[in-house]
Amino acid sequence: MSNQTGFKPTLGLIDATMVVAGSMIGSGIFIVSAEMLQNVGSAGWLIFAWVLTGLMTITAALSYGELSGMFPKAGGQYVYLKEAFNPLIGFLYGWSFFAVIQTGTIAAVGVAFSKFAAYLIPSLSEKNILVDAGFLKISSAQLVSILLIILLTYINTKGIKGGKAIQTIFTLTKLLSLFGLIVFGFILAANGKTWSANWTNGWEMGKLSMGGSDFSFTKLLGFAGFGAVAAAMVGSIFSSDAWNNVTFIAGEIKNPKRNIGLSLFFGTLIVSIIYVSANFMYLSVLPLNEIAFAPEGRVAVAASHYIFGNWGTYVIAVMIMISTFGCNNGLILAGARVYYTMAQDGLFFKRTASLNKYAVPEYGMWIQCLVASLLCLSGRYGDLLNYVSFVVMIFYILTILGIFILRKKYPNMERPYRAFGFPVLPILYIILAAIFCLSLVIYQPKYALWGLAIVLIGIPIYYIALRNKSNA
Repeated sequence: MSNQTGFKPTLGLIDATMVVAGSMIGSGIFIVSAEMLQNVGSAGWLIFAWVLTGLMTITAALSYGELSGMFPKAGGQYVYLKEAFNPLIGFLYGWSFFAVIQTGTIAAVGVAFSKFAAYLIPSLSEKNILVDAGFLKISSAQLVSILLIILLTYINTKGIKGGKAIQTIFTLTKLLSLFGLIVFGFILAANGKTWSANWTNGWEMGKLSMGGSDFSFTKLLGFAGFGAVAAAMVGSIFSSDAWNNVTFIAGEIKNPKRNIGLSLFFGTLIVSIIYVSANFMYLSVLPLNEIAFAPEGRVAVAASHYIFGNWGTYVIAVMIMISTFGCNNGLILAGARVYYTMAQDGLFFKRTASLNKYAVPEYGMWIQCLVASLLCLSGRYGDLLNYVSFVVMIFYILTILGIFILRKKYPNMERPYRAFGFPVLPILYIILAAIFCLSLVIYQPKYALWGLAIVLIGIPIYYIALRNKSNA
């Protein structure tokens, strides 16, 4: 069989929705609430951060519906930025996506899988060092995460059907599992006294810190609160990210002008409701200090002890393994489509511009696999993701701003779906996202500066790619 020249539209609305929801739900909802609560100090502000993240995510998804209808082809956000602004802006997104956004997320989710697999098989722990070369240590957890990435990459190189089946089965399983955890939490472990205590000073902003066996609360006043909420939202935004992955596989979705917009709405709505509900459950089961200072941030594990007793750890471990397995499948499946489209424009490795006999960009998948595996070995993927949170939000702002530009640039272009609440909701999103970014610049400058540095490295790479393209 020879190589294919185009993608095969094989994914329906439910499949696309599973890609949205499955790519969003990884390990974050089980972990990040601990650090979020340390930053804001109270139940009300914790819920506020999750609700605000959910509203922003849904608003952005509704806005992307218009863009996906205008440009229903592989590449998604890269294409939108290129069309609205110029090829350089599109490339800088694609470069950041390849260098850390997608590959770093794949690495982080892979290591989360192996960390929780260690609950069932202790020899898979990060503490079990297999190779110690001084400058490089390789643990069994890192090895398992790399093998997971290789396995899912291999499956997805054999065609969209295998990846589609994994995505649908694992996403439905983790949605039902999370729903069950929330329901059982409220039924079996909710404590009225704990709930009341957690909400006694529910809207008092402050920093929680642990000193010895006790924790202390330092009240925050004035504009410092913006920084605290922004720092907290790094966790909720990371947990809610990757919803846009469905736009990368537009070429493989049936009736993409309709189904991408609908899948973005349904997927982000379902996940946002589950995330907020899970945090209400945490607050009804655990005292604030047990949420904020759960061992290694494992809030869901602490809650599951109250819900399921000693078996709780194993229940959560299995849930997170299912969740991260399905999440990484969606990320691996979608990511290579961006590199394929960049290569079609002459801005990525030439071989990435071709599809294999199963009509998938196999070469791009293996390059993505290599970079993600190297990030697993580096142990720095967590830092990279923190640094790039600022940049991810900047690109979301630019993409939604692109709706305004494209309405002027192509006023007569077909728009099967128009951004809901335009122009009010897109403008509100841009304002809120800009406040988030500005707060990070002021109160967490290392996130912004390092993230910006990663993007700027792409500028000379872009011009080198242009020169190579012209000499080809």
